[in-house]
Amino acid sequence: MTKQNQKIGLLAATSLVVGNIIGAGIFVLPASLGKFGSISIVGWLFTATGALILAKIFSNFSKKLKGKSGGPYIYSKVVFGDFIGFLVAWGYWISCWVNNAAIAVAIVSALSFFFPELVTNPFYATITGLSFIWFFTFTSSRGIKSSGNIQILTTIAKLIPLVLIILFGFFIFDLEIFPEFNLTDQNDFEILPVVAVMTLYAFLGLECASIPAENIKNPEKTIPKATMAGTLISTLIYILSTIVLFGIIPAENLINSPAPFAEAGEIIGGKYFGFLISAGAAISAIGALNGWILITSYVPMTMANDRLFPKVFAKKNKKGFPYLSLLLGSILTSFVMTMNYTDGLVDRFEFLILLTTLSTLIPYFFVSVSYILFHLEKRLFKINSFRSVILGLFGSLYSMWAIFGSGIDSIIYGTILLIIGIPIYFMIKVKTKKRV
Repeated sequence: MTKQNQKIGLLAATSLVVGNIIGAGIFVLPASLGKFGSISIVGWLFTATGALILAKIFSNFSKKLKGKSGGPYIYSKVVFGDFIGFLVAWGYWISCWVNNAAIAVAIVSALSFFFPELVTNPFYATITGLSFIWFFTFTSSRGIKSSGNIQILTTIAKLIPLVLIILFGFFIFDLEIFPEFNLTDQNDFEILPVVAVMTLYAFLGLECASIPAENIKNPEKTIPKATMAGTLISTLIYILSTIVLFGIIPAENLINSPAPFAEAGEIIGGKYFGFLISAGAAISAIGALNGWILITSYVPMTMANDRLFPKVFAKKNKKGFPYLSLLLGSILTSFVMTMNYTDGLVDRFEFLILLTTLSTLIPYFFVSVSYILFHLEKRLFKINSFRSVILGLFGSLYSMWAIFGSGIDSIIYGTILLIIGIPIYFMIKVKTKKRV
């Protein structure tokens, strides 16, 4: 195998999915959900069901298109054509490098447990975040195997403290501490969509194995396995860890906890076990940044190969990695990271999440609709195809519900970002015609 054809196997591909889904959010999300009550568990189940439906759509599509690279982009383009394919890729690409900035902020936030000055000094916080961005830019430039190995190690390292919390937590689980179903003044039907949308960001990344498909061994078999296994593992970790925390930490303490897992660790095993869990939160975010920088690099390259992005971004280095696409993504991530230089870590993180969510949900919607039309256009009116259409319909409905549930601000920002891409598309098309 030449260096230009570096490929990763099932373990690395699954680690890419798990590592990109499970970032730093899970380590703080239970505190946000605690004020709603145990209805949050139902919210997790609802969101997980939607995520598993989308994961199945991506898995099946990877088989139908024989492991072509591009994920949401190629799955939308094959049905809707270049324009929709470009807009999906454009929105998804923006969500990637904006999300990378959010993850960099999360890393700094996790490290602030050990270095408190990162909270009080925006300059130190920004420099720390930028250092991680460019470190993983360097490791990614060494080839997909390098990133894949880092992803395996960081995914194992992030899962260990979470699994320990789940296993040991059940031994001291107290039903009397477990919160009531609904702690709010609103009825269940009003609260359920709120908690479901809050858990939505935690599942972004389920499609990651489908994007670098041409650099994955036996993609037609590996991608579906990695996608479904990665999403299932993440689902189990999310739901079980939230249940355990609800039975260890009283709701009034959980709501005000900046690091609920670390607090649970101290309750279970003392101060040093709490430190271990805090380290796990930092490693979790670090691993997610490594995986997402890798994914961000592939989107412009795939579009460039189809003449929907400047051809220069298809260039690869000796390791077979799209280095110019990698550099562009990291430069943009660095810009976003420093854009809100004077804001606190929480304000920066929330702003970046707002920009990320809708830009990812729209590709999910188009992939689901494409999955339906793909089977109808092929006239595959067999029972399996009928099931596929139903699957695509559920994926479309869930994505549409999530888009509207993400809030008006998210819709406005996401729409603006997509509109910016339209003139760029036509400019590229004109230049392409002139060259032909």
